[in-house]
Amino acid sequence: MSESPGMIFRLFPLRCIKEAAMDWYPLWNSLRIALISCAAVFFLGIFSAYYIARLPRAVKGVLDAVLTLPMVLPPTVVGYFLLLLFGAKRPLGIFFMEHFGVKLVMNWYSAIFASIVVAFPLMYRTARGAFESFDETLAWSAQTLGQSDTWIFWRVRMPYCRQGILAGTVLAFARALGEYGATSMIAGYTPGKTATIATTVYQLWRTNDEAGAMLWVLVDIAISAVVLLAVNLLEKKQKAGEHA
Repeated sequence: MSESPGMIFRLFPLRCIKEAAMDWYPLWNSLRIALISCAAVFFLGIFSAYYIARLPRAVKGVLDAVLTLPMVLPPTVVGYFLLLLFGAKRPLGIFFMEHFGVKLVMNWYSAIFASIVVAFPLMYRTARGAFESFDETLAWSAQTLGQSDTWIFWRVRMPYCRQGILAGTVLAFARALGEYGATSMIAGYTPGKTATIATTVYQLWRTNDEAGAMLWVLVDIAISAVVLLAVNLLEKKQKAGEHA
């Protein structure tokens, strides 16, 4: 049955809206990956920085080199090592598949592994710098009052270092949100399943969808701008606190 001119006119805006509808899954997926990774990196980075900062200089230097290596390695190299560790034909991948029925690669949560590895050095380095600037006389004073090391850590050390730790957390979140190289290798690109903002931009560009790629680029720029503003505000507060 042919459509009348009036019906075509009425349906045209609806078709345009439907065709212009944007799949927001990459944004949702990127945000949940970045948030989960940031939560993991927050605790891993803080406790690693706290204990390593108290070690002898030689041991600290070796551990620093190992823990910050992902920051200087190409992301594809990080992804390759993750595939060696979590791949379906590797011992760890086989173990999880046989005992839990969980495939560690080519799923949305596979990108969490990549994001944790690449974001951890930022959190670790920033937190360690904050802990090293801590005035130990405050901890000694609390010890003379009979306070435990756990109480001192959460009630004295962490509040004193909060600006640096918050800055590290924001930077780790931004790095996890923009991760591409390792994510593309361990999680791949499947629309509605593993797609992230970074992988979507590349796939849209590769298929000559310049408008779609530019739209996601603008979304990413907007999020990154907010993150950078947050970091700048934290730095200003930290400097104001130091001069107070």
